[in-house]
Amino acid sequence: MHFINFGFNFVVMQSSVLYKIKKSLLPGVIILAVSINYCFKYSFDERDWLLWANRCLAESYDPSGDPKLKKVELSVTPDYFIRLRKTYAKNRHEYFSFNLHRFNNLDYFGNTNNGTLQLKTIADDIIVQTDDIDSMTTVLNLPVKNMGPERLDSLQEALNYFKTKGL
Repeated sequence: MHFINFGFNFVVMQSSVLYKIKKSLLPGVIILAVSINYCFKYSFDERDWLLWANRCLAESYDPSGDPKLKKVELSVTPDYFIRLRKTYAKNRHEYFSFNLHRFNNLDYFGNTNNGTLQLKTIADDIIVQTDDIDSMTTVLNLPVKNMGPERLDSLQEALNYFKTKGL
């Protein structure tokens, strides 16, 4: 077999073409991977909401308005309860508890420095125990400090998350 030469010599350098393709493709792949990674937003799971709600309540609760108060325990439990235990002088106790499935609304009265966080339930769902007396109520008032709008909104979002969880 004979080839006709028309005076043109074609030399294909495959390694240089592949190098250029790799060189231009690699940054594109990296940019694509980074942009896909940032498209997905991290969302809190149950454990994150629980930690945040407990931290927010612990940092914001203001016991300074009650000088006889010796100890306060305020928590959101993994089984969706808010529990508040107050211990006073002479071992007098007050205990408040309600299931967040019965949570209805959250109101705030005050400014960013101090105020009252009002947790409301659907009916008389908050258990109140004072020494030997048991009663029920619909409102739990919590004195708080340093409660800015963002913190208040995120606390309400956490409580609403637990309200709907498991229903």
